[in-house]
Amino acid sequence: MVSQCPIVQNSSFLYDFQVFDQAGTFWYHSHYSVQYCDGLRGAFIVYDPQDPYKHLYDVDDESTIITLADWYHLVAVQHPAQPVTTLINGLGRTSAMDVNNTSTPLAVVNVTKGKRYRFRIIGLSCDSPYNFTIHHHNFTIIETDGEYTTPLDVDSLWVYAGQRYSVIMNADQPINNYWIRADPLSTRQKAGFDSGRNSAILRYAGAPTEEPTTHAISKHPLNEVDLHNRNQKKPPGEPRLGGADIVIPIRQRYHDNNQTFDINNVTFRPPTVPVLLQILNGAFDIDHLMPKGSIYKLKANSSVELQI
Repeated sequence: MVSQCPIVQNSSFLYDFQVFDQAGTFWYHSHYSVQYCDGLRGAFIVYDPQDPYKHLYDVDDESTIITLADWYHLVAVQHPAQPVTTLINGLGRTSAMDVNNTSTPLAVVNVTKGKRYRFRIIGLSCDSPYNFTIHHHNFTIIETDGEYTTPLDVDSLWVYAGQRYSVIMNADQPINNYWIRADPLSTRQKAGFDSGRNSAILRYAGAPTEEPTTHAISKHPLNEVDLHNRNQKKPPGEPRLGGADIVIPIRQRYHDNNQTFDINNVTFRPPTVPVLLQILNGAFDIDHLMPKGSIYKLKANSSVELQI
């Protein structure tokens, strides 16, 4: 309950806003407890009529959105230590077969040979990061987290919770079915592709309706230091420790006795009135905002360094 009160059952809340200078790949999700881990999440796309890379692709619509999420089989408050599989566009398999002894259908991304596609890859996971690949296809990164980048060619990339990438893929391979893989970090989730786990299908028009038999090894993975903002060549602040306009040390501790965390010696306690409503009611000074010690004052358009 940081910015507003939760939307109660059988009620609604209208967000009415204009977007003047932002475009790209975003997502929405609930901030109440861990609801978004149970599926209250989705893609939020702002299309750009002045897209500088529009000439590089032919297709960019709902069919080219690819979401990656972890699946636990249980509601969030009963989550086990690790998720059991990955959902790609809401579909996935576990190692076990369904009760009718047929495998659950996997998500299919359909393409036509010769066309170029802007895939918007969104990490909706509650915890797991994924190594994303499309067998036998390279792709060009043009946007990350709502910011245009200089084009960068790769054949795999790690997608962490909340991260988004736009990539351009040329459907230039023989007409066939190809595996789309989202292999999770093994310390967070069971990795591998047995029984079609952690997978989806890229299907060319004219290919048979069957599962792929492709194999691939990444040779050009993304190295994030090679990503560069298209519009702002120099990052904010100075390239040194403490070189930002505002420096905030973050010291985190966990207390076994009451199973709580604190940051800089303060445990976050949800305020009785959300911060946004406090501000709308006239509490502009940080010393008057609750919860005390959990709110940091920032200057607009300044660079901020969090020392964790």
